[in-house]
Amino acid sequence: MAYRDDTYSGGFSSPVFDSQATFKAVMDGLARPGTAQMIAAVAQPPAPMGPAAGAIALALCDHDTLVHLTPAMIEAGVQSWLAFHSGALVTGERGDAAFAFVEAGAPLPPLATFAMGTQEYPDRSTTVIFELPSLVGGQTLVLEGPGIDGSIEIAPQGLPPHFEAMWAENFALYPRGVDLVLAAGSTILCLPRTTKITNKGA
Repeated sequence: MAYRDDTYSGGFSSPVFDSQATFKAVMDGLARPGTAQMIAAVAQPPAPMGPAAGAIALALCDHDTLVHLTPAMIEAGVQSWLAFHSGALVTGERGDAAFAFVEAGAPLPPLATFAMGTQEYPDRSTTVIFELPSLVGGQTLVLEGPGIDGSIEIAPQGLPPHFEAMWAENFALYPRGVDLVLAAGSTILCLPRTTKITNKGA
């Protein structure tokens, strides 16, 4: 694996504190689907990986974690950056990955191509971090389910046009299925597999 100049920089300044703060933000987001969570910890991975995605990678991935990256991220040096700062290994097989990262502007792969877990071990599934241009200003979606008081609306920009159908298939697999984290800049929105998503105009 070739290491570049930016491999050794951009990690957490306070690894323990920053990891704990990032982990808490993700857990809060999963407990309260659709609510914006700020990632305060500063991570500066090689572009095209953004700061929130980079912080999540450093906080949640270690030498026991298989991670899937897009070809653009690998070419940009994210693989070596992640290996240096966290020890995580990259796999080319989506179905083997505990975490997968997709940069803004890249297509979101079919969720069914990631690990879905099993009925006995539903936690053995992939958490997908999908970066977007913005978490506001897009088509309005209505979320319902555990952790939501009635319903909540989100309007992220950059979701694929077939996202609602893709998510409905994932939702129907419960307790199996992937969890999705939408990221833009230093902010995230979490969509656990238990969340029902409908188009407001439908």
